[in-house]
Amino acid sequence: MKLNDNDTRLLLLNEEDNVFVLRAAVEAGETITVAGVTVQIGERIGMGHKLARRAIQPGEKVLKYGAPIGSVTRAVAIGEHVHLNNLKSDYTQTHSLEEARAANDFVEGANT
Repeated sequence: MKLNDNDTRLLLLNEEDNVFVLRAAVEAGETITVAGVTVQIGERIGMGHKLARRAIQPGEKVLKYGAPIGSVTRAVAIGEHVHLNNLKSDYTQTHSLEEARAANDFVEGANT
C-alpha cells in the first residue's frame, strides 16, 4: 500500500494496525480513500475515531499502536467506523476486590 492510497485525514499509528485514526472529522455523505478504495461515510465521525484499514472479521483483534485493543463483534467493512457498536474489550480481570481486601488484611495484620 502506498501512502497516497489513503486520505490525508487518516493516520496510521503502526504498520501492524488494522485501523486508522481520523486526523479530522468526516461528515455523513463525504467520501474518503482507504487503501485505494473510495468509501462513502454513512455518519459523522469525529476526529480521533477509528476507521477499518481493511475488512475485519467477527472475533478478530483490532490492532492500534500495534497492540490489540479489543475484538470486533461483527464483520466490519473497509473504511467503516470501529467503535462501541462493533468492538468489545478483551480485558480479562485478573484480580478481585476480595483478593485485594485479603492482601490488605494480611499486610495490616503484619504490623501488629
